[in-house]
Amino acid sequence: MTQDERGPRPGMSRRAALSLGVAALATPMLSRRAFAAPTQLTMLAWYGHAEPDIVAEFEAENNVKFVPKYYTGGDNMLGLISQSPPGTFDVILSDAEYVQQLNAAGYIEPLDPADYPFDEFFPEFHRFPGHWDGDTLYSVITRFGFLGVAYNTDAMTEAQASTYDVFWDTGLQGKVGHFDWHLPNLGQMSLLNGNASPYDIDTAAWDAVKEKTMTLRRQIGGFFDYGGTFSSLNNGQMLAFAGIGDWITGTLERNGAKVRSVIPEQGGLQFTESFSIGKGSSKAELAKKWIQYITSAKGQAKSAQMAAYPCLIPNQKGWEVLNAENPAEAARQGMVPAQGNAMDLIRSGRIKYRQLPVQQSLEEWNDFWSDYKSA
Repeated sequence: MTQDERGPRPGMSRRAALSLGVAALATPMLSRRAFAAPTQLTMLAWYGHAEPDIVAEFEAENNVKFVPKYYTGGDNMLGLISQSPPGTFDVILSDAEYVQQLNAAGYIEPLDPADYPFDEFFPEFHRFPGHWDGDTLYSVITRFGFLGVAYNTDAMTEAQASTYDVFWDTGLQGKVGHFDWHLPNLGQMSLLNGNASPYDIDTAAWDAVKEKTMTLRRQIGGFFDYGGTFSSLNNGQMLAFAGIGDWITGTLERNGAKVRSVIPEQGGLQFTESFSIGKGSSKAELAKKWIQYITSAKGQAKSAQMAAYPCLIPNQKGWEVLNAENPAEAARQGMVPAQGNAMDLIRSGRIKYRQLPVQQSLEEWNDFWSDYKSA
């Protein structure tokens, strides 16, 4: 044992010794504060939203550790929440069309719009459909993307892929894939049939959508989940894909795959992701702080470049940050203000919001999708 470990050094004054003792007593307290176990914040989301490229900075700044539960598809998300006690999930990422269901079931908390940077958002996203109940906000949009025709660039040109009719090309028999979720796929079939509001259709139009969809069945090489969609496009097993867009092909394209997405002449669909605070969360203030972070300009630029899958962002200042940090990705996704961009597509009417069916039940669409898969 050294002299310093035993106690005061010879000749040390009483005052110095007392100061040393006070410092020694204080140090454990400082250490406990500095190295306190991080607060766990549970997140229910699509894969990627709680990965280090998105959350590491927030975790470090707030001594937080995200505990994610990932899902694929809104129905899966609702099932997970319904099977969990209130307060299980602090933050919930959902597609926009499911916010109303979350609210109706009492799964999410009301929010104060003044807490979030809506003044930085494009006007189209200030009061996004379904996120509000009257004047009460329940969810904050964080990112969005377009769904069209995904295609192998070695197999066809952009011009050839610029119509949903390409899925019936005889050269693609067995090479057309479906992302296995009825809403995007049947919404695209509805657009192909000329329905201006693809999810608000009467019985005759719905029957026509089902009939048209059934004629595509012989072309289909498979119905794929999230991982299967990536791999089947990446290895060329599927040469065209319905129900997806740049959120899949953009990730593959960044890694050198010969794939791309295009909005066809019949129009495309917009999916929208948003964050809510889970009902009964004991960490609602921290959850709010997270939503504020990810919807800030800095957080939005991170979100646009998410490693799991890229997306468009609603924050105009986020576009500025992205263009400064990664102008190539801003241009690739169509987020350069001075050029033709994503907002122009929305404002021209070529993009329709993906939503739940209006004149049919969700179960009716889901039942048909099951019948189609088994045909």
